[in-house]
Amino acid sequence: MTLLKASERMFPTLPSFFDNLLSRDWMDWNESNFSTTNSTLPAVNIREDEESFMIEMAAPGLTKDNFKVNLDRNRLVISSELKSEKNQNGEKYARREFSYQSFQRSFTLPEGTIDGDKISAKYNNGILLVTIPKREEVKPKPIKEIDIA
Repeated sequence: MTLLKASERMFPTLPSFFDNLLSRDWMDWNESNFSTTNSTLPAVNIREDEESFMIEMAAPGLTKDNFKVNLDRNRLVISSELKSEKNQNGEKYARREFSYQSFQRSFTLPEGTIDGDKISAKYNNGILLVTIPKREEVKPKPIKEIDIA
């Protein structure tokens, strides 16, 4: 047990304040996966290639029926809701447990870049994969060789 003077407990020294401030990893975004209710939000990977954007969301223990994927203009919203009730001892229960889990993540997509009619989603082995194709006009064109006359 460390003993501190009352003044140290109430007013931390300036060097210890700065040590804590400077030693903090401000680029560690792991803390951003927690909501204000102390529930976790699924982690995502976002990839881009010439054809599309892909969002991979880790959500083990769910089924494809637990998800909703919506597109409103250039905002993609992925949400999930899972309700579970466990009932023991029939109608007159001595113990009953409720479980409710939900989350919602939204992503702003680049305007005029995506083909919203062709967005697809599939859930496999705990990973939700949302594929967002790019419009033909924004895909890189192959190098065109021009004949010299």
